Amino acid sequence: MIRKVKGTRDILPPESRLWGAVEAKARRVFEGFGYDEIRLPVMEPTELFVRTVGEGTDIVSKEMYTFADRKGRSLTLRPEGTAGVARAFIENGLGQRPQPMRLSYMGPMFRYEKMQRGRYRQFSQIGIELLGASTPQADVEVLLALHTFLKALEFDDLVIVLNNLGDPEDRDRFIKVLKDELMPNREKLCGDCRRRWTENPLRILDCKVETCRELVAHTTPVADVVSDEARTHVDAVAQGLEALEIPVRVAPRLVRGLDYYLRTVFEVISPALGEDTVICGGGRYDRLISDLGGRAVPGIGFAIGEDRLIDVLPDSFKHRVLDVPVVAVLPLGDEAAGSALGLTVQLIEGGLRAPAEVTGRSLKASLKWANKIGAAVALILGESEIEKNQVLVKDLREGTQEAVARDAVVERVRRLVGEGDS
Repeated sequence: MIRKVKGTRDILPPESRLWGAVEAKARRVFEGFGYDEIRLPVMEPTELFVRTVGEGTDIVSKEMYTFADRKGRSLTLRPEGTAGVARAFIENGLGQRPQPMRLSYMGPMFRYEKMQRGRYRQFSQIGIELLGASTPQADVEVLLALHTFLKALEFDDLVIVLNNLGDPEDRDRFIKVLKDELMPNREKLCGDCRRRWTENPLRILDCKVETCRELVAHTTPVADVVSDEARTHVDAVAQGLEALEIPVRVAPRLVRGLDYYLRTVFEVISPALGEDTVICGGGRYDRLISDLGGRAVPGIGFAIGEDRLIDVLPDSFKHRVLDVPVVAVLPLGDEAAGSALGLTVQLIEGGLRAPAEVTGRSLKASLKWANKIGAAVALILGESEIEKNQVLVKDLREGTQEAVARDAVVERVRRLVGEGDS
């Protein structure tokens, strides 16, 4: 038997219905804010991620799926979405369209990393990018869209954490301060952090090894070293969120694993998965597009780890999606088969979930099948019902049945399953 690749998975019914519901909710909310979907290639030139994500990051140095094509070109399965959006913005001349440009995306990403709960080597992200606006109000909008989406999924316990990374000019100054403070204990850092000391010192702040966490806990926060302009910007973001009653928590040592972030950075964590498990991350990246050869275009966005999001969905949302009443359509005989499928269409157009029995089972076997799939109601359609232009409506929960006129059956079934007023 051929098995799936390690780090990938099959998403089966009924869980796949949750994925569809979450993605539909994302589209509805983000389209409401004016974001249009962009669909990007799954593979990009490797150089794109080396130049944007950062050669010294763990993603580029250890986690990317990179390979040579038949002409020897180095390609990479995308580990994140923002770099591809920036490339598409430049390549397709999107800067000529009305600004700011609001884009959303969703789809698979790939990173070769340690397997753990909610983390896979092929995983899915949902993200938005706001390009062409440098104001704090743009940051607030992005976080408001995120908050609105999570609220639409009925979350009430997720925590948004916020920090100020300053500008690139502040970074060198901060790194010097950080290294000076850690130098007496440099040899106590883990092996990865000793490597990061030279390649990507900011990532020391994000290390999950307890010894390293204790050492950085007493270092100067990056927000204490940033410029007045950066401080004013992020303070205005925090004030805008407070005015909208969106709760955030300041995380003075929050950094992101991508080199292009500056000023506003944020994450969303779930108490159900633990403080160290991030289900969403984002921030501002005003120099990303110019670093790729385009003109200077400010940007801000986020990406949600959909696998982790599904893992911690509130029960109330899950029940709303999974506990949809099923109506089984049961034809008796060949003559009724076509009419039954026509009835199924009527029920679907009436907002009902109505699978039909299509294998030619007997009535007894059909009712047994209806019970197995969790149907609340069975609609029986035989030769007699067709002649009378009726349908036999059987309530499988109460054990009662009645003959209903064909043109009234949808409304009758909707009332039986509690959908009459929806």
